[in-house]
Amino acid sequence: MLEVATVSLLNGTVYGLLLFMLSSGLTLIFSMMGVLNIAHAGIFMLGAYFSYQIGYYLGFWPALVLAPLLCGLIGAAIERYGLRNVPNRKAHVPEILFTFGLLYVIEEIVVMLWGRNPLTNEVPAALDFTAFTVHGVAFPAYKVFMMAISVGIFVALYLALKRTRIGLIIQAALTHPQMVSALGHNVPAVYVLVFAIGSALAGLAGVIGGFTWLTAPNLAFTVGFIVFVLVVMGGLGSLAGAFIASMIIGLAQTAAVAVNYSTLDLLQTLGLAVTEGTLLHEVVSITLAELAPVVPYLLLVLMLIVRPRGLFGTRDT
Repeated sequence: MLEVATVSLLNGTVYGLLLFMLSSGLTLIFSMMGVLNIAHAGIFMLGAYFSYQIGYYLGFWPALVLAPLLCGLIGAAIERYGLRNVPNRKAHVPEILFTFGLLYVIEEIVVMLWGRNPLTNEVPAALDFTAFTVHGVAFPAYKVFMMAISVGIFVALYLALKRTRIGLIIQAALTHPQMVSALGHNVPAVYVLVFAIGSALAGLAGVIGGFTWLTAPNLAFTVGFIVFVLVVMGGLGSLAGAFIASMIIGLAQTAAVAVNYSTLDLLQTLGLAVTEGTLLHEVVSITLAELAPVVPYLLLVLMLIVRPRGLFGTRDT
């Protein structure tokens, strides 16, 4: 049991950090600009496809740099030539409709360029070895690499926003754009920069996440919903909240898969006879592993009941 718990804890930590890497860009954009970017998951998917294509010709390490840069440029173009021209953005509905439609456009572009069949994003040879073993179970080096990048993103974003001049300007531009502009700063350029950084983080998550999730045209919708669950649970715009929510969901889902028991097993352990003809037999036979995909949404419902604004949110969702 100790072996299962230890391995599950490690895998849950890796998965949680990967989720944070994916949600960090969206959290940054919302916290700085107040924009609910539905297309964020599409940019993440582009990062995975760019990584595959660039890696095919140049290798993984150039792809690790170039794919996020391309996603950042796409994000900057979306803000400059798309979102900036959306009317009545303060109501959020127009920007949601625009970015939701953009998500479908990105998916269709991916299908036209790479087809509908999934691609194989292989782990690079430099990271394809065992970093260490836990109770006889090998822990791959690429997962350690993934964890290091995720933690590095959290530390870098926190320090950049709280300890640097550009971070203070970015935060001030959201709440007092006229004052920031009067001080000589280019507020529209700040918005473009924030959107580019958030999109680049999504692209970086796509490069790393391509090892974990299947690189296919439905990738954006596969992970898109869970990203918004993370952002809402952590509190809209809270970087620390997104980090903690990611770890909670990562550990909870991994534990649900590892502890493959059902209510039926518990009843039988207590000595209660349950047969196929018993009322609700099918319901009590559902295992935790089968419920794992819905664990994030159950946690979200619980959070909305207990604390609607999220873990560290300052506004109700």
